[in-house]
Amino acid sequence: MNPPPSRTQEARPRFALFAAVSKIHDSAALRALVESYASPLRALGGEAWEPGAGPAASPLVVFVATGGTERLILESAGFDTREPALLVAHPGHNSLPAAMEVLARIQQLGIRGQLHYLRGPTDTDGLQRIAEALQDRRVRRALIESRIGLVGDPSDWLVASSPTIETVRTVWGPTVVPIPLGAILAEPGPEVAVRGEALARDFRAGAEALVEPAESDLLAAGRVHAMLRRVVEDGRLDAVAVRCFDLVLGQQTTGCLALAQLNDEGVIAGCEGDLVATVAMLWIHRLIGTISWMANPSRIDLDRGSLSLAHCTVPRGVSSAYRLRSHFESGLGVGIQGTMPTGPVTLVRIGGARMERLRAIDGELARNTDHADLCRTQVEVEVGRDLLRGLLAQPLGNHMVVVSGHHADTLRRWHGAMIA
Repeated sequence: MNPPPSRTQEARPRFALFAAVSKIHDSAALRALVESYASPLRALGGEAWEPGAGPAASPLVVFVATGGTERLILESAGFDTREPALLVAHPGHNSLPAAMEVLARIQQLGIRGQLHYLRGPTDTDGLQRIAEALQDRRVRRALIESRIGLVGDPSDWLVASSPTIETVRTVWGPTVVPIPLGAILAEPGPEVAVRGEALARDFRAGAEALVEPAESDLLAAGRVHAMLRRVVEDGRLDAVAVRCFDLVLGQQTTGCLALAQLNDEGVIAGCEGDLVATVAMLWIHRLIGTISWMANPSRIDLDRGSLSLAHCTVPRGVSSAYRLRSHFESGLGVGIQGTMPTGPVTLVRIGGARMERLRAIDGELARNTDHADLCRTQVEVEVGRDLLRGLLAQPLGNHMVVVSGHHADTLRRWHGAMIA
């Protein structure tokens, strides 16, 4: 499975660097100028590439050294339609007008592209923006290389959150692998049962309290994780979206514990077969390098500008403490009532007919609650009245994803460059 890229990694992954120079501009002085720009780009991980030298590594950065290179770039670069083209211009030798002409043509062809302007070889801010753009493309590549297992169909009530497999692949990149729900309903073998029992003991040992569930409920919930873990390993999956309510109806158990544990293990796991929320959680993991929590937006207080969110599962890695409860709606199995740290958070929701829209809201997790008529883990997030009114006027769907810290600008910038 692919590890999440970190925005603070010291390593500089490679990219192909094509310096486009017109033949009529060739001179020793120009070669020195090209080298002065190529050097800091190599420091970002660039490796020189020339047309005819075989396929370029991805991503490809085109340094537009001179004018008169427009057709050369279009015919040689072979831009990948799955990620935006990246052009770099500088102040001299008609670089900027040539780069603008190339980008205009790329966009006419329906290919995304970005133009970065360096004021000089030591333009620290400009080089930082290029480094961020390269990292964005690495995240895009990581999504393209990811595999999501859809275990069972999305739950029937997700009428705005059931995209086709083709939509997920085309717009966001991951491959969705359909997996029959029976893969986790079968009788577990001895090894699976032992793994499930070990996890049940671990959850019990770390819990502040075991409220409604019996020990037998914990064992059953632990076996669900062991079965799912086997599915993940067999399918080489990076994430799963599970039609978990069928476990309640058919097996008298729940997937809440299993999904929480998978997320803590770095395997992104979404409830109710919700591919939209699962893609959002996978994206956050790849871009920001942290796990998140999906929940129902349950209550709104416009006067206070607060939104309550609740769900019956939460990763232990984002909780400061937890109690083991029953599943809220059914009273069966094992749910998790987590206490989440107060402080800055970001609420994230993908939506639209093609999963092309994004709502990312910075807020403050103000308090944990314990209402009897909501799912077990409950938080109130303060975001302001205007944002809540927009949420009511144009919702993108049910589940929202909560991630610690303020990341709305980062998420919107990536989305604007790669998806919107």
